Amino acid sequence: MPRLLLINPSNPLATMVRASHSRWSRRYRVWKPLGLLVLAGLTPPEWETSIVDENLGVPDYQALPRPDLVGLTAFTSQAGRAYQLAAQFRGLGVPVIIGGIHASMCREEAGAYVDAVVTGEAEGVWGAVLADVRRGHLKPTYEGGMADLSQAPPARHDLLPPRYAFGALQTTRGCPLSCSFCSVTAFNGARYRQRPLADVVREFRLIQEKRVFVVDDNIIGTAPAHITRAKELFRALAEADLGKQWVAQTTINFADDEELLELAAKAGCIGVFIGFESPTPEGLAEVGKKFNLRKDRDFPASVRRIQKHNMMVVGSFVIGLDVDEEGIGQKVAHAAGRYGVDNLNVLFLTPFPGTRLWDKMEAEERIALGRFPEDWRYYTLTYPVARYRRLSLQGAIDEMIACNRTFYTMPRIIRKLAGDVRRARNPLFSLVSNLSSRRNSRLLAKAYAGFRREEGVRF
Repeated sequence: MPRLLLINPSNPLATMVRASHSRWSRRYRVWKPLGLLVLAGLTPPEWETSIVDENLGVPDYQALPRPDLVGLTAFTSQAGRAYQLAAQFRGLGVPVIIGGIHASMCREEAGAYVDAVVTGEAEGVWGAVLADVRRGHLKPTYEGGMADLSQAPPARHDLLPPRYAFGALQTTRGCPLSCSFCSVTAFNGARYRQRPLADVVREFRLIQEKRVFVVDDNIIGTAPAHITRAKELFRALAEADLGKQWVAQTTINFADDEELLELAAKAGCIGVFIGFESPTPEGLAEVGKKFNLRKDRDFPASVRRIQKHNMMVVGSFVIGLDVDEEGIGQKVAHAAGRYGVDNLNVLFLTPFPGTRLWDKMEAEERIALGRFPEDWRYYTLTYPVARYRRLSLQGAIDEMIACNRTFYTMPRIIRKLAGDVRRARNPLFSLVSNLSSRRNSRLLAKAYAGFRREEGVRF
């Protein structure tokens, strides 16, 4: 029986968290590599399939049974480690194939380190890849394209140990918004594609964890038909009574439909990630966040409507937009506090390959960290890798530190905990999330000193 080994390489950010957090809290900072679980689900039973997630720990690969094929996936920050693994296994005569968003956007780079690259979504070509491996005739590139989600088998959730706080599941792919900094549209397309509801409910049942992260880029979509489908999904999950709690990513228009909110809560939703992106209209216009620009949009009222249904709101913001200047960190923290979000996720504007932002910054020679593949390790969204229009390297870092210190004060966290206890709104989950984010932001603040010494000269 041929052996397939699928590996999720170490992510630099997750590695730092793993080394510094308690075992309990770091479970909330490491996410399952769902893409590899999907790939395993596509693999015929005549293959012996195993998965390694290096973010849980790096095994002694020499002690493992020798695989006949190694499959790698990688976000941009994982690319360097993926190439190291490829060299290790190819040195043993094992063919290595890589897929995922980074390899799709940088296929020539990735192709120099592996035997074959799968671009796009693998469902349509994985069978051909495995057949070519058995014949000993791998092609350099396999064009995956866009999959028919109605034909997708369930992911193999049984192949990873129960060491995660959240399981993972996907119900849709594609995003029509095409924000300037996001590569989702380039990778998964602009058409919003949905899995059959029965398949989603069936896969929910297969997940061991009580809590699940629905990885859709926007679980409710953007058009009226998408909202209708989301309601149908929530009804189906509620009727199935799975006993699961889940979190998802969505846009602020989630708060505009009371029936949608009621159904989501009944279906088990306990929290949503919402991209607010910028506290200023100029910043929102820069990234093209049309739902947030609606003139009658009341962010605090929208957040309260969601929270009324016992769902947490995690607000995501970006620092480093062309309109951002000194004081933006405080502006973001105060905006997040004014909106009433339960947790803040603030990131540096990062040009990823395949985005309009990458094309713009590359043309303007504003990509500061461009020694690839070694510099990909900084593309975690938590390091400034570009030259910002109105912020220096030191200025950008100072704004990030000021933002987190202002938002994650202990008095604020205690007040938040008291309010959650009073309203019975998942107080333990909220507390762990806030304390973990506070500690992680302090770890990054320490890491920035070394980053400035090593990389500051290139700015």
